[in-house]
Amino acid sequence: MTSGDIETRARQQVDRDEARITGGRRSSQSLRAVFVEFWRHPSPYILSAYLLAAIVGRVLAGPGAWWELFIPVGLVAIMPVVEWVIHVFVLHWKPRRVAGITIDPLLSRKHRAHHRDPRSIPLVFVPWQVELGIGPGLALLAWATTPTWSAMFTVIVAVMVLLSAYEWTHYLLHSDYRPRSGWFRSVWRNHRLHHYKSEHYWFTVTTAATADRLFGTYPDPATVPTSPTARNLHGLADS
Repeated sequence: MTSGDIETRARQQVDRDEARITGGRRSSQSLRAVFVEFWRHPSPYILSAYLLAAIVGRVLAGPGAWWELFIPVGLVAIMPVVEWVIHVFVLHWKPRRVAGITIDPLLSRKHRAHHRDPRSIPLVFVPWQVELGIGPGLALLAWATTPTWSAMFTVIVAVMVLLSAYEWTHYLLHSDYRPRSGWFRSVWRNHRLHHYKSEHYWFTVTTAATADRLFGTYPDPATVPTSPTARNLHGLADS
């Protein structure tokens, strides 16, 4: 079997998976087309502004120490775990009443709306209200936990790059771009399964189920019954 035959079979499998999971409602768009659409939303502009400011700060802070190289490496290493934890405990948070007050963060409410309508591109992004607070909050946290200005800005640059990568990947997964690489097909299938098969599994977004394997949320899809609340988290009807 030639590489062309393998690629053809892989594409056919992707098409079958897509039709089975989403009903085959998607069309195919080029990467350029979805990239243009990406920049029609506020998130990339907010994150780009933060990233540019952080890069300027990092340059002005000077060379820094050699050990700062471990900051981006460490953040990349722990990103799948952080992503999994946030997805499970924040995005899938079930509203609770504490001392007569309902605790239901904006991120959780928006994520429930995202599950109800995975085709709605505006709901794919981190809410702009949250993103506006990420910059100052991250700067304060980095300032409080790093010993130098250069290290502080290194942290901010690395986090902003990773958050931008998350936003782009998540958007791409919900766009009409058809996966081509083996890695992206794996990520694509896992995310479709999370939205249309069961919301209790397949939580990682930017990697091929690394943290899911670690935490036991990567079962054989054939053994998982379709969840009646995959599109309505916790069985709630509110927004």
